[in-house]
Amino acid sequence: MVWIELLLCFIATVAFGIIFNIPLRLVWWGGIIGVLTWFIYSSLPDFGWTKVFSAAVAAFAAAFASHWLARFKRVPVTTFTIPGIIPLVPGGRAYSTMLAFVEEDYFNGLELGVETLLQAGAIAAGLVFALSIFSIGKGVGQRYETNH
Repeated sequence: MVWIELLLCFIATVAFGIIFNIPLRLVWWGGIIGVLTWFIYSSLPDFGWTKVFSAAVAAFAAAFASHWLARFKRVPVTTFTIPGIIPLVPGGRAYSTMLAFVEEDYFNGLELGVETLLQAGAIAAGLVFALSIFSIGKGVGQRYETNH
């Protein structure tokens, strides 16, 4: 059953890569990063970790792999990062949050909303942490100023 999940994750991630106009020669790499991300995110709770921590670790893995692959392929990091984190986006949970509020189940809606925001924050934290690792030794001037 896990193999079916990973296959569907690969197909969905590649499809989002195509939607975001990632070159076809690179879209498969984004799919592989998406599968890695989903595997980490779905397997860590089996070891007792929370979904929020799993999202942070999976986002870090996606961003780390994206940075490494972007250097190797000489393309922008977002080419791999965007499709790589697609499996983590809590869209279904955000929908459930809004549905609970529309049905006037405010307590459940608030609980789901906090979980959604925590997961989104964990994704952002994982991305920033990987960026900070790849930015070690580079000053602000070296990253953003042009060489004259």
